[in-house]
Amino acid sequence: MGFIDTQSIMAKGTYFSKNLTQVQIKLMLMLDEYEIDIFTLSELKEMVADQFEDINELVENLAHKKILSRIERGKYCRSNFRDEKVIGTRLADDGAIAYWSALNLHGLTEQFPNTVFIQTTKVKSQKDVFGVSYKFVKITQGKRCGIMVEGYGNHSYSMTDVEKTIVDCFDLPQHSGGYAELIQAFAFTKISAEKMIKYCRAVNNQAVTKRIGYLAELLEKTGMKSFIRFAQDQVKQAYNPLDPLGADTGKYNARWRLKLNISETDIMGIISKQY
Repeated sequence: MGFIDTQSIMAKGTYFSKNLTQVQIKLMLMLDEYEIDIFTLSELKEMVADQFEDINELVENLAHKKILSRIERGKYCRSNFRDEKVIGTRLADDGAIAYWSALNLHGLTEQFPNTVFIQTTKVKSQKDVFGVSYKFVKITQGKRCGIMVEGYGNHSYSMTDVEKTIVDCFDLPQHSGGYAELIQAFAFTKISAEKMIKYCRAVNNQAVTKRIGYLAELLEKTGMKSFIRFAQDQVKQAYNPLDPLGADTGKYNARWRLKLNISETDIMGIISKQY
């Protein structure tokens, strides 16, 4: 990469009013050229090679002047960049938008979570960045699948696909925004039985597979016969509640070994609210 002519930089006037040095202006125009709004110091060093003497100090000075914003140690963005999806997935090295947040982004729920849920194989504490709360849910490497990429270029971010989002929410319903919302999402979303089988195997939670299989059969969900057969093969002697966060009441369903603490009448009532 060649040097950028500082005369052309000053002529553009983009950062002239910010009282920046020519070196600082040069860096900002380089970010403009490569359409970079969010970055790590290591990424920046690789991009600019040896064109700057002390890139760490240069970036910190730009943050002090509020041209850049510090997200966390070693991670920065432009002062006007606030895309919570991109920022959230950058906070964890392998982060992906998941659970309630993914349900909302896929249009599977109208409820909007106050927290952005990030799935990651790393341990990371919940934190607030620029007034947005991020919750990190740790999973094992084997459960990390069904990841799609949204956005473009420097604004891209990872997110669980529709089927993986549904399986994840049944696996950890406390992060789904409510079981009724989850049942509605499952009932009215076109999903692939093949993907559901794949993701249920990866998550490896027999109770989750039984719950989804039961609902698919009850609701006569189109295209799910192969999944229902797969789910039936996972049924063991032990009973599990249909809603793991619900009351310890309800009839027993012997076929699926489930305790229906949400009755079939109530389930159909939840579904009818969509019509």
